[in-house]
Amino acid sequence: MSDTPDTLREPTFQQAMEITAQWLVLWENGELSDEVLGDRVAELVASRDGARGFFVVSLAGDGPLMDRLPEPLLLQLRLAGAGVVDLTARNLAMSTAMVLHHQRAGDGAQQGASERVQARCTDLLRGLEPQAVKQRLETLLAATAGEGEDVSFLDRWGYDTDQRAAIAAAIDAVAEG
Repeated sequence: MSDTPDTLREPTFQQAMEITAQWLVLWENGELSDEVLGDRVAELVASRDGARGFFVVSLAGDGPLMDRLPEPLLLQLRLAGAGVVDLTARNLAMSTAMVLHHQRAGDGAQQGASERVQARCTDLLRGLEPQAVKQRLETLLAATAGEGEDVSFLDRWGYDTDQRAAIAAAIDAVAEG
């Protein structure tokens, strides 16, 4: 029996963000190997809130992790399965829609940040398990045309016709890579 509280085995979203930020600093400073980081992230992304916290920090942050994804980490993310694929696909959709939103608002800095998240999601999706990615993106693509289970996801965020078209184009770009 472990003395570890459940909150550490299944961190809250906030705890996962804090843990990820700490690990990324250690990794960037060379104090945490790619392998150890991969193992730690594997434990974190085993829960939905852990995975959400990891992706908020790693995809949107200024750190280089997702731009030069270490092979041991990519392997662990592949092994994590459908939950990681789902969150990455959703992040692709949201960041793509936000690129257009910020562009319309004339906010170049935020547009650039959303473009970076979009590119990171595209690269990550290309490295995850191909069949799981294909199935998840087909469902998301159908929603951009008003069909299927992801329509409610797109509706919840209020994405308009142009944003949905941009999401469809981003999905196509994943396959073209």
